Amino acid sequence: MENKIANEFTIIRMFDAAPELVWKAWTDPEQYKKWWGPKNFTCPFSKIDLKVGGKYLSCMRSPEGMEFWTTGIFKEIIPMKRIVYTDCFADENGNEVPASHYGMPGDWPSELIVKITLEEINGKTKMTLSHTGIPEGEMSENTVIGWNESFDKLVESLK
Repeated sequence: MENKIANEFTIIRMFDAAPELVWKAWTDPEQYKKWWGPKNFTCPFSKIDLKVGGKYLSCMRSPEGMEFWTTGIFKEIIPMKRIVYTDCFADENGNEVPASHYGMPGDWPSELIVKITLEEINGKTKMTLSHTGIPEGEMSENTVIGWNESFDKLVESLK
């Protein structure tokens, strides 16, 4: 069996806010709901049990009303510095479902990995996100676009 490295992409963004504010945006469900999801999407539900082994469950709602649920487990937490978590498609009860449940094409692993690193630079925050496991091609490109649109909303929520 061939052992190939899963597709990974990295996004680096600078935020004109202290790391504590960016951290809170990622870890406080009420703050998270303000920015999570691409342009014109909303986040009507977010539950975050911020501890190693803790779970999260979030919902993104499209402008047409379609809901996309995700869940995962926190693998590493260094307050104000780093979060590593698994990322899985889910139903509204937090049960993992395959990507095909939402009509996603491609060969998806059951579990993706997201790593967020925050670094304070002159009162601002450099955030590095890496996302591993999304099928290459259109799905990966759309995910990068979606993350960046979410981060544009994050900029607004930090004001």
